Amino acid sequence: MTVTLADVAARARVSPATVSRVLNGNYPVAASTRERVLRAVDDLDYVLNGPASSLAAATSDLVGILVNDIADPFFGIMAGAAQTQIGGPGDGSGRAGGEKLAVICNTGGSPERELTYLTLLQRQRAAAVVLTGGAVEDPAHQAAMSAKLTKLADAGTRIVFCGRPPLPEGDALVAALAFDNRGGGRRLAEHLISLGHRRIGYVAGPPERTTTRHRLEGHREALRAAGLDAAPGEAGGDRGSDDQDRLTVHGPYDRRSGYEATLELLRRAPDVTAIVAANDTVALGACAAVRDQGMRIPQDISVAGFDDLPFSVDAVPALTTVRLPLFEAGARAGRLAMGKENPPPGGIATIAAELMIRGSTGAPRG
Repeated sequence: MTVTLADVAARARVSPATVSRVLNGNYPVAASTRERVLRAVDDLDYVLNGPASSLAAATSDLVGILVNDIADPFFGIMAGAAQTQIGGPGDGSGRAGGEKLAVICNTGGSPERELTYLTLLQRQRAAAVVLTGGAVEDPAHQAAMSAKLTKLADAGTRIVFCGRPPLPEGDALVAALAFDNRGGGRRLAEHLISLGHRRIGYVAGPPERTTTRHRLEGHREALRAAGLDAAPGEAGGDRGSDDQDRLTVHGPYDRRSGYEATLELLRRAPDVTAIVAANDTVALGACAAVRDQGMRIPQDISVAGFDDLPFSVDAVPALTTVRLPLFEAGARAGRLAMGKENPPPGGIATIAAELMIRGSTGAPRG
């Protein structure tokens, strides 16, 4: 049953006129009253009719792009590429005609903020929503996301995932463009193993993120295939799993985390000859920590990253990493959000990752 403005007024114990004033923002309302009205709006999942209120399923010219951190090049590149397809005229003439207003929603990595932005976009009857980056693997959050995205889709909003796998219940999606993080993690570890590395430390991202899990799974798959999942002198089994946990430190996807986690890895296992970082930004912190310990890269220890962000080739030495086609993926997500491109078969596309071998990795010292 459709929730009405009168329902919200009853729930908030105010008049319908007060609800209208709060939602339209055109009249001063006491802070406590405003908070009560907005709480009722959230509780009832009320959607405010916009300029197209005469059409129940009408959408606006707004497209939301959700990112964890717009200052992170990983997200900035994808968001910027999507915006080129959303905000620009289709015929290149500069005349208005089909373009939308792209709005960047910075969640800060907060699951609650992610849901809040989706609610706000629902109230604005967004034409499309593009969600970038890895998802939080929490069943309650996943259920809430599925419910929210289904309501958006039912109202005519196009839903596109860029750089993240679909939810367990992904029927509301137009498309999910998922990076091959497992394959990239596996190929990076295989490269280090081929150079002769046997003790490889891993600086991982937050454990609750899909990106973290998939990259680490690929890394450990390669170790198992090479028989390196056991502690030195052991035949494998539970001890091997414990050793891999000891060689893995989790933290945020930032430089400081890379620095501090690398120091911790070197304390736990001074015999490591290579360190794989969760992404290129983390790898920069790892390189700084290695140098501060008086070691050279790659002569004393190899360091590798992930994503192939623009600065990775300018590091000294240039960073071995895994290239993800961030701009291409973002642009494709923008076209899908605008209906300019047909969805992939089944709505899901896996985007390949490419190993970029540079100077930060080499053979371990004999």
